[in-house]
Amino acid sequence: MLTRKLVKTDQIEVEGQAYTVDYFEGTTDRGIHRYSSELVLGPGDRIIVDGSSLSALEWRVARLMPATVYSRVLARAAA
Repeated sequence: MLTRKLVKTDQIEVEGQAYTVDYFEGTTDRGIHRYSSELVLGPGDRIIVDGSSLSALEWRVARLMPATVYSRVLARAAA
């Protein structure tokens, strides 16, 4: 993607902890719009999900992000 702009910021809650999710719109070399979301858990630890539309991406984030964040929390606790 050549260009990327922030289009929305939202929050999800996992185990009582709020996390900020940033949504971006990007344009490919061929002019096609793609969307991605990014949740930053810490330095070098980001969860990125992409989709073909903002609504499809929001749906994926609502279903995937909580489980992904929770699995990372469990992994840290076990370490």
